[in-house]
Amino acid sequence: MKARGSLPAVQALQDEGVKRVFGIPGTHNIELWDAIQNAATIEPVLVTHEGGAAFMADGLARSSDEVGVLVIVPGAGVTHALSGIAEALMDNVPMVILACGIRSDTGTAFQLHAIDQLAVLRPVTKAAWRVERPGDIYSMVRRAFAEARAGCPGPVAIEIPADFFMVTQEMDQPEPFVVPKVDHRPDRDILERAARILTESRQPALYLGRGAEGASDLVVRLAEKLGAPVTTTFQGKGIFPETHPLWLWTGFGAQAPSYVRKVMGQCDALLAVGCRFSEVATGSYGFDMPERLIHVDISAEVLGRNYPADLVACCDARAFLEGLMEIIQGERPWGPLAQQIAEGRGTVEDRWDGLSAAEGSITAGALFSGLQRHCRPDAVYTTDSGNGTFLAAEHLRLEKPGRFLAPIDFSCMGYSVPAAVGAAMAHPGRDVVALPGDGAFLMTALELLTGGAYGATPLVCVLRDGKLGQIAQFQRIPLNRETCSVLPDYSVAGVAQAVGASFFRVVSVAELDTVIPAALELTRHGTVAIVEVMLDTSHKTYFTKGVVKTNFWRLSWGDRLRMLGRALARRLV
Repeated sequence: MKARGSLPAVQALQDEGVKRVFGIPGTHNIELWDAIQNAATIEPVLVTHEGGAAFMADGLARSSDEVGVLVIVPGAGVTHALSGIAEALMDNVPMVILACGIRSDTGTAFQLHAIDQLAVLRPVTKAAWRVERPGDIYSMVRRAFAEARAGCPGPVAIEIPADFFMVTQEMDQPEPFVVPKVDHRPDRDILERAARILTESRQPALYLGRGAEGASDLVVRLAEKLGAPVTTTFQGKGIFPETHPLWLWTGFGAQAPSYVRKVMGQCDALLAVGCRFSEVATGSYGFDMPERLIHVDISAEVLGRNYPADLVACCDARAFLEGLMEIIQGERPWGPLAQQIAEGRGTVEDRWDGLSAAEGSITAGALFSGLQRHCRPDAVYTTDSGNGTFLAAEHLRLEKPGRFLAPIDFSCMGYSVPAAVGAAMAHPGRDVVALPGDGAFLMTALELLTGGAYGATPLVCVLRDGKLGQIAQFQRIPLNRETCSVLPDYSVAGVAQAVGASFFRVVSVAELDTVIPAALELTRHGTVAIVEVMLDTSHKTYFTKGVVKTNFWRLSWGDRLRMLGRALARRLV
């Protein structure tokens, strides 16, 4: 049959259940966008910047079971989207990028937008392919979705030459696509060895990453059987309900409060599921590991990579936990442990309650307490690179996975606002709260235009301290000064007016219980609301203090003395 390549591409998207695609049309792919417009089940979303498109696709995918989809033009469309694509790669978010290529049928050089796109995309994707025959478009798009979901999820890019869309081509009839089946079940011997280590240990513990997201019900039952304290990665936040008596903290080691370090110090075995012990999750590799480590992940390359493991299992997290639950019998008493954890949590919360804020600002504890008081229990929170992520991770108490979306291992600024728009598209009717710092807000605030235009209206709390907060803290401690981390003043109210959002400002705790409900009510009825929160960030997070401590003690004595001497001299001057 004869047809343009846009038809099999759109048919593949429909067969994958895609509900919306993100991007900006260009001369090379207008035929594809036109075909998408004709597809009754797919909404084409026009963004203000392709980087925002990638973050929106990420927020949609990370908070749901959908795959994020980008439809972008050659050249600048690809390079603009790279940061969001790389974030998806490093944080294991399924994404498909339909990257249009230049024409392949002219034989001419120096075409508009002509760069080696696959060379650019390969380092930041699981796979990047070029379609060489128009008849392969359908099967390659379907294959891209399968690869994006398989194993450790991630982004997959396909380059389709522009002429395949523009010119009527001879097409093969699309063949039914069958997702290849891979056996990710664990070996029985490994399950029995893991059960033996855990049941014979003095005190086991669990450490959960986002790879355990599909087994959140099982980890509760396993923790109660083992009487095990539970800690998570940042991406794993909410996999274990954080009001449960056995929930400990997000992370452990130097980045955690003293009670967490004490509890983990009593543990002699750790079951780590769906995690890779990355730099951010471990507070710059600041974990003091229990005597024995069982490491379970679907990716063989992460097993035992940063921390040696006594036992590894390359398999699906849910299959492993189901097998383990069948073997482990009985339930270990955990009342005294729960009491110890409760007392430790109480001490931390009492400390937060006792913190004071500078005049005209509020503490992080007050802000997050107010948000959780007024947001619905299933609210989704998106954060940005830096201090806001760690403040939110330490203060929010979440009951389910997929409710804390943060740029972790690529740590890209500008994530939270477009990610919140994407999450709001995936979850109409739920509260979605973006938490950008005032530096990150400058990068992608215009994507609130996109949100308003498509009825995706998050609450945006701009954490205002006038600085690149995390960097300023890291500078002050060893350098005793802030270089290029103090922001020029700007009007958040002016930005709100520009994007058609309602504006509020909070400078005292007394205002929270008035402002937050009023702002949420607007977002629930289709209006973006921006709250400028004057935040006192002088009180460092446990994470920041732990990272500084970990890295300081890794330095030689000479470098420690040099840094201390410089900071002291600058303080005296």
